[in-house]
Amino acid sequence: MKQFEAIAATIHDLQDGDMKQVSVGDTDVLLAKVDGTFYAVGAYCSHYQAPLAEGVLKGDRIVCPWHNACFNVTTGDQQEPPGLDSLCRYAVRVEGEQVIVGVPEQAATHRNPPMAQYDPAADGRTFIILGAGAAGAHAAETLRVAGYQGRIVMVTQDDRLPYDRTWLSKDFFTGKVSTEQMPLRSPEFYQAHQIETLLNKQAVKVDAIAKQITFADGDTLTYDALLVATGGKPRQLDVPGKALQNVFTLRSFADTERILAAAQQASRAVVIGSSFIGMEAAAGLTQHDVAVTVVSPSPVPFKKILGDEIGQVFQQVHEENGVSFRPGRKVTRIEGHDTVEAVVLDNGDRLEADLVVVGIGVQPATEFLAGVDLHDDRGVVVNEYLNAADGLYAAGDIARYPDWRTGETTRVEHWRIAAQQGRVAAYNMVGQPTPFRGLPIFWTMQFQFPLRYVGHAEQWDDIIFNGDLQTREFIAFYIKDNQVLAAASSQRDTETAAISELMRLNQMPSVEALRDRSLDLVKQLAQG
Repeated sequence: MKQFEAIAATIHDLQDGDMKQVSVGDTDVLLAKVDGTFYAVGAYCSHYQAPLAEGVLKGDRIVCPWHNACFNVTTGDQQEPPGLDSLCRYAVRVEGEQVIVGVPEQAATHRNPPMAQYDPAADGRTFIILGAGAAGAHAAETLRVAGYQGRIVMVTQDDRLPYDRTWLSKDFFTGKVSTEQMPLRSPEFYQAHQIETLLNKQAVKVDAIAKQITFADGDTLTYDALLVATGGKPRQLDVPGKALQNVFTLRSFADTERILAAAQQASRAVVIGSSFIGMEAAAGLTQHDVAVTVVSPSPVPFKKILGDEIGQVFQQVHEENGVSFRPGRKVTRIEGHDTVEAVVLDNGDRLEADLVVVGIGVQPATEFLAGVDLHDDRGVVVNEYLNAADGLYAAGDIARYPDWRTGETTRVEHWRIAAQQGRVAAYNMVGQPTPFRGLPIFWTMQFQFPLRYVGHAEQWDDIIFNGDLQTREFIAFYIKDNQVLAAASSQRDTETAAISELMRLNQMPSVEALRDRSLDLVKQLAQG
């Protein structure tokens, strides 16, 4: 096979821990130096194609600047999601002072990780995954990556194979991503790795003692190991008129398609709730030339998650783009004849509407479970190995797990942590004990305002701001008991990637050090 070669650098251009993007023929390559040796891998993250050179490198671990996927720069192997594929690795040699990289003609930049082949003679067990969201999709693949050769059955009540749910209220909603781009893997991928996929199939009972699942159609399956990753189901608004046509929740692919179809005939919409789904839907509908009003009992969006200051920034961004707000208000009824016509508030105001999106959060889909401990919020109580009962594991939105940083149990409804937990659960299912030590990370883009969030803080004593909220370029550190529990940022991606690594390594600077605006977090990571 023909190979292109190029002088990518001299041996003096990079110090240990440095990396840079170079071109070899038509291929962009990430060149890095670790412990005196040069390595070359694909230049872009396998998730959303972020340029990895804008991330951070700690030891042999690259952290993506956008959504903090992690890769080993010496092998290209993915270490943390989101994204599923690893990076391709390219040949590097040093001649004199020149660092030369060789890339095959028509080189790929990403690759599937190596996976075991199904062999029931070698392993007669059956592992079942309930749910085909982030946790389920990552678990199914990781079982094969971990060497499991038995039967894998992934079951979903959805009518589609796993897809990128985060795009439903973001880029798919606004038309930046097509239907064809939504699936995480093709049907052929699952066939090739003999991962059975059962669609449109709803579990109505899981008996953790008998290790048996009963489905709505009467079918049953027994398992040797089960991962429950059924996620959340949207909370419904309990008011008169909630069943009218064009009153929607947004959780599935079909939900988004129905909302977009209704938006083509709509001029006015009301979004109930200032959750992330609600606010992203508001931004998306506005870009479909629909006038949007957001109704929420909260005085500002995201007050409980991000605080007043950042919540006010989000509201300003939306108002600048034509969205109206009714803060501190509740909906008492929805009016219309068959189809919604108006939303009535608790102060008597009547908002005319052609469609309504209800975004008031989700609740764990766990009502079918028997023989496991459920928390008051209906989450599944798991240990650090995500184990809830003999042979039964839980991951994603439903899992209430011990936070290794605080010792408290918590439940987090984010795509990336679901993907992380799916991977960890898979290793534990195959008998490779792996405690969950992940960090929650979520992101949103509303109009042209991006936000990244690392860590988890349900309460805080103080917020330390670095940057300028007015220019919308900042980092906010959430402090409780003199510890940094979380950080939210906008337009500070490289530093946020450094924060995620500092948190993971338990090397975050002191609270007093963070008050110094000249503190260089990227340098702090490199020197730690």
